[in-house]
Amino acid sequence: MRIDVWSDNACPFCYIGKRRLENALSQFEGQDKVEVVFRSFQLDPNAPVQATMDIYDMLAAKYGMTREKAIATNVQLAEQAKGVGLDFNFDIVQNTNTFDSHRLGHYAAAKGKGPEMSERLLAAYFTNGHNLADRQELASLAAEVGLDAADVAAMLETDAYADAVNTDIAEGQRLNITGVPFFVFNNKYAVSGAQPGPVFSEVLDTVWAEEKNTPELQVVGKPQSKAADAEGCDDGSCSI
Repeated sequence: MRIDVWSDNACPFCYIGKRRLENALSQFEGQDKVEVVFRSFQLDPNAPVQATMDIYDMLAAKYGMTREKAIATNVQLAEQAKGVGLDFNFDIVQNTNTFDSHRLGHYAAAKGKGPEMSERLLAAYFTNGHNLADRQELASLAAEVGLDAADVAAMLETDAYADAVNTDIAEGQRLNITGVPFFVFNNKYAVSGAQPGPVFSEVLDTVWAEEKNTPELQVVGKPQSKAADAEGCDDGSCSI
């Protein structure tokens, strides 16, 4: 089973939804047969590299609310996060552009560290107050999950993996994804938002049942002859 997860490292519900999915997977009988792939999405592609205002003023300006309302909203979000074991420190969050952090996510995935990097980036933003547009900070975070900091720093100075990020974003647009997190199971079922754990469990069970009930491939026609020709090909097929 494959689960594609469109998310942004600056999205609080993405972190909460990620943890709810993980909790559902921990109780799922087929958990060892599930591949989770994180896909890039930017809530604010025009966000500055260096924050010009704190998270409360940014939200107030973006959604037309008072600063007090923005603070109260984030207090409620932090309580939701605690419910799944996460510690959100909105007072130190640095509102910044996440494009480079998404490039790092793709690089890490290519090195076999995709899930670890995704977790570290989300925690870095919401818990530790890191600037996810600072390439030196990104390199240090990459080192924490076992990647080479110098290699990461060199990669970030190029445009490597920018195409991969843009491809994810374009695919999300094709699927009419307008908000994240967005979970796609086997390219067939979708869950939008940080839904409660039972919602994820229900979809997991549905997809799992379908996979178990899929009949095995039936071979029709004459079996390949053991006396294959010199190139290993006979009866319309080639053997290795």
